[in-house]
Formats: sequence, structure tokens, C-alpha cells
Amino acid sequence: MNFLITKPDDGLRFALQNRVDRKTKPLGALGQLEKLAVQIGLIQQTLAPEFNQPHLLVFAGDHGAAKAGVSAYPQEVTWQMVENFLSGGAAINVFARQNEMHLAIIDAGVAHDFGKRTGLINAKIAPGTANYIEEPAMTAAQCAQAIERGAELSRNLSLNGCNVVGFGEMGIGNTASAALITHCLTGLPLADCVGRGTGLDDAGLARKQALLEQALRRYRAAGGNDEPLNVLAEFGGFEIAMMVGAMLAAAEAKMVLLIDGFIVGSAALTATRLFPALADYCVFCHRSAEAGHAAQLQALGAKPLLDLGMRLGEGTGAALAYPLLEAAIAFLKDMASFESAGVADKS
Repeated sequence: MNFLITKPDDGLRFALQNRVDRKTKPLGALGQLEKLAVQIGLIQQTLAPEFNQPHLLVFAGDHGAAKAGVSAYPQEVTWQMVENFLSGGAAINVFARQNEMHLAIIDAGVAHDFGKRTGLINAKIAPGTANYIEEPAMTAAQCAQAIERGAELSRNLSLNGCNVVGFGEMGIGNTASAALITHCLTGLPLADCVGRGTGLDDAGLARKQALLEQALRRYRAAGGNDEPLNVLAEFGGFEIAMMVGAMLAAAEAKMVLLIDGFIVGSAALTATRLFPALADYCVFCHRSAEAGHAAQLQALGAKPLLDLGMRLGEGTGAALAYPLLEAAIAFLKDMASFESAGVADKS
């Protein structure tokens, strides 16, 4: 884990807060946008932050446990949705275009051969993970390789001038992985972390929980512990591990990280357990309707920007929240102060 992640220098906080407070408005009247403006200013170490080349990275990977019945959808939907991304027809395509964000699709480990395709980055570790109900999802070497490949993506973005990156994912069965990771890293009961994913009925939800309990029993019987990298290799997907690496390198490069919902949240939870300072670079974009996301947010001490009842994934929450970040830096830079506008302050 060769990353150097430090908290943003806090020396500029007073000047940023004073700049926010002197705008032509009552103190605190812009609510969460004010905190967001200060956070971005601290990350970029400037009173006039700006975003360059905003990117959304959507990582796709298959899960061996999907064939055991942890999802309502067959595994083939993963590669079919990647094709939908590449043809521009998914929700994330629509929202990325709307907000002028560069969209990149990464094959982290899909059980399909796409060939060389425009808009697709081939970073495949293997055609899907192993079935963690029976054995670890990935080896330690595969996990490390996925982390490093994700890190390389963020480093390349930074070298090309990008300073804000959003994270999304696609992988049938990955809410089950996220539930196991969340349970292990927060200590909350598994039942509080397991949701309906792609739309399981009551019977499907009960089957999903029973399968995840079986996976946990196997892991504990083998002496498994809750060290973040062990949990990630045991239950994660290649797309989740690759996001961990991409987040770590993005924070190291002092980029703003747009954190989507439950699955991306499991990567952020893992990354912050490894390097707690990473949290200072994260903007938690929305509260997913998936059951375990509230547990993640609580564990991270995070207050999301949006709460729209969404649970689609793909990075859609990050794309929808991005205009709020733009609004935060716009008012910080362009809104008049009491002094410049000649407006009387409160007595």
C-alpha cells in the first residue's frame, strides 16, 4: 500500500470561512453548500477553486456468488449493461452528458470478452471473482493487482489535469459484496447491511441473507479477521477493489472524490479504514435507498448532499450531485461580499 495521503493543510480554513461569511447573505444561509465550498477550497488550497476535466469512472466486474442466487438478475446482465454504457443508453450516460462530465467505463473483471472498444478501458484481472460462499473471492495477489490498476487510472487522470473524479460501478451481485464488507468493517449486524439489491422479493432477500451468513461462517471458521484488505479480498469484487485503488491515488493527488451510493461506499469505507485522511477528500453525493448505506454513512460520519430514494448505482448519484459542487465554488468565487456590493451588514 504505497500511498502517501495527508489531510489538507488547515491553514486556509479561517480565510475560506471568512470569505463565505462575508457574502451578501445571513450567516449559514447556504447551508451545506457553505461547508462544501470550504472543503473544496481546502483540498485545492485556494480561495478560488475550480474544476478541471471532471471525470466519472464506472468500474464493472462479475461476482462468482451471483450464480448462487444472491441477485434477482442473471450474471449476463453485467456485460449487457456495459454494452449499454458503451452505446450511450444508460442513466449514467444521460447524466454525464447533461453535466459535461467525461465518462470512462473500466472492465475490472467482467465474464465477457468485449474486444477493443472505444470508451472501454480493459483492466480485467480475471473473468469474474470466485464464489465467496465456497472460497475467497480473490487471492491477495489479485486484490493487490486490482488496487494498483485502479490507482494507475487516477494517476493518469491527475497527470492530464483532472482534479475531480466520480465513481460508479456495475456488477450483478455486488450489493451482496458491499453488505459483507460493510458488516465486517462496521461491526453492525449483517441483517442491517443486506438489502434488496436489484429488486429481490421477500423470499429472495431471505435467501440472500442466508447465503451471506454461510459465507461469513466459512470465513470465520478459516480464521478470517476484519482487516480491510483481508475483507476486501475475501468478499469484494474486482470493481470494488479497483475503486479502492483509484480512490487512494486520487486522494494522494489531492483530487475531489465524488462518492456514489452503497457499492462505491463500500470501496470508500475500505479505503478510509486503510488511510483515514482519505475521508477529507470525499464528497458523499447521495443517500442510497439500499439498506446498508445508512450504516456506511454513519460509520464515515458523512452527511450526503442528496436523498432522492435512488439505488441504481452506475455513479448516477455522483453525476446528479456534481452541479451542487459547481454551485458551491461559483458562489465562493463570484458572489458579492457586503463590502463589494455596498450592502449594510447586520448591526
